[in-house]
Amino acid sequence: MGKVYLVGAGLGGRDGLTQGVLEILRRAEAVWVDELVDERLLAELPPQAQVWRRSEAASLQEGIRWLIQRCREGKQVVHLKAGDPLLFGRAREEVQALREAGCPFEIWPGLSSALAGPLWAGIPLTDKHLSRAFAVLTAHELEPLPWGALAQLDTLVILMGSRQRQQIAAQLVAAGIPPERAVAVIWGAGQAEQQVWVGTLAELQQGEGLEPEKLPGLLVVGEVVRLRQEFLPGIPPLPPPAPLAGKTVLVTRSEGQSPAWRELLQAQGARVLEMPALVIQPPTSWDPLDAAIADLEKFDWLLLTSANGVQAFFERLQQQGRDSRALHPVRVAVVGSKTAAVLAQYGIRPDLLPSEFVAEALLPIWPEPVQGQRILFPRVESGGREELVQGLRQRGAEVVEVAAYQSACPAAADPQVLEALKERQVDILTFASSKTVQHFAHLLRQAGLGPEVWDPPVQIAAIGPKTAETCRQVLGRVDVEAQEYTLEGLLGSLVQADG
Repeated sequence: MGKVYLVGAGLGGRDGLTQGVLEILRRAEAVWVDELVDERLLAELPPQAQVWRRSEAASLQEGIRWLIQRCREGKQVVHLKAGDPLLFGRAREEVQALREAGCPFEIWPGLSSALAGPLWAGIPLTDKHLSRAFAVLTAHELEPLPWGALAQLDTLVILMGSRQRQQIAAQLVAAGIPPERAVAVIWGAGQAEQQVWVGTLAELQQGEGLEPEKLPGLLVVGEVVRLRQEFLPGIPPLPPPAPLAGKTVLVTRSEGQSPAWRELLQAQGARVLEMPALVIQPPTSWDPLDAAIADLEKFDWLLLTSANGVQAFFERLQQQGRDSRALHPVRVAVVGSKTAAVLAQYGIRPDLLPSEFVAEALLPIWPEPVQGQRILFPRVESGGREELVQGLRQRGAEVVEVAAYQSACPAAADPQVLEALKERQVDILTFASSKTVQHFAHLLRQAGLGPEVWDPPVQIAAIGPKTAETCRQVLGRVDVEAQEYTLEGLLGSLVQADG
């Protein structure tokens, strides 16, 4: 048995969570996400956590069976509920079913929109003179509510009441509340898109100044609404919208890759799944690279076009008992800011770095004379783009290519990633090299999957023109192509495309 957590997601992103809930999310293995939960919270989940959103056609009982099944699989299971799980959360049915199934469970509180919603709008629910008591109700069923009793209270908070606001206003006026009683309607409480309308019951009943197609919101009925301007200056600014909130991004990467790309995406609100699509291995033989390093002083240039090439070169340099000082007579040409950043870890700044992060961009800026210069090029054993090497050789340079590493395809894809792809839970596929595109397609074919998992609306994003061309050849299209051929550039293009 695993364990089930009924968790209050509050509202307004992670800032509204308790520390306990945040820790539960970060170790969750399977998560049922309610419709009104702030999508930015998905960025807090572990990369491989299984996420399930109950469709409109599915019943609550289907969701409960999902919780029980995941628990019986030994998983840490979370039902992420908007607001507080025990306030209009229908938690009783879940608790009864979990007890009958023998599933251990815990219930964790969250900030209910009934309390936090008015606060974000600058409305106090109690006041010494204007509100000695308040009631919270839901507009789910209006007829059974005791309107006469509710009319005796100073303040009412009505959840999901904005779409039935005219009927509610009519009931309250008929029950004896004066038509001039102050009212607020709050949409998107605590979100960047929050909007607040303030008026009277009479205006609410007439629908004056209110757009009919707003998303569901809550009502606050009471004279405390008139205090809003006093409290509003003390309300902190709402968090800016996260451009990729609600998006699940699949990152195809090499094993052991740094988490920089994942962190960039999460900072923009995305949930990130990681799928190793490259395994970096030693070359078939170190001898050619070792021999070249032994004769390093006979070269004029060292050409580095990948972070893997940099790391392999310096590891072999150190194996020979030497360090970066051995490069003193050799100039260094680099492609890509990431390659330059890894090179900087060894205390070296490149002599040549093109503004465009593709190998061919070196040719126009390569210093003259090229004729007769010896260039050492540690690269992937399988080879790659030949335009730069051919261009240098045509101009009279001697380019010595040596294998520094191999990039192989993993034996199999992560089962949880495959499941997410099958269930159409991935919104964006990102590729930072042609090899990751090819290996991704191979791993999916091996698992019996095909183009159906990347059909629109799934977006395919590539870091540069060569990777984009491979996407077109292997996957049939590319939707987003970085204008600057870096991870930051790819992120900027994704955000722009989403906007």
